[in-house]
Amino acid sequence: MDKNRVILQAIALRSCIQATYNRMAVKLAPHILYTRHDELFVDAVTVERDGQPPREQKLGTFKLAGLAVSGIVECDFALSADFDPAADKYDGVTLFAVDA
Repeated sequence: MDKNRVILQAIALRSCIQATYNRMAVKLAPHILYTRHDELFVDAVTVERDGQPPREQKLGTFKLAGLAVSGIVECDFALSADFDPAADKYDGVTLFAVDA
């Protein structure tokens, strides 16, 4: 399975992905795929961590090299209020983002 393709598809469909990050099972709502220092990153909201909702939902940054993606799960998501596709960190490095 090509995790980049799965993440792109999840962003396009506004669907969540099931993955493992730092040996923890997570369900993520990916908002944007971009590069930084020639490496791929995705900013996403953690919907579940080890089967439990997080204390607070916030937009986090995940390095794709450390993300083992299992696939897309049925879980549509609303855009995070913290997400700003025009933020400086995304300027000129955005590969794909949710349609605001």
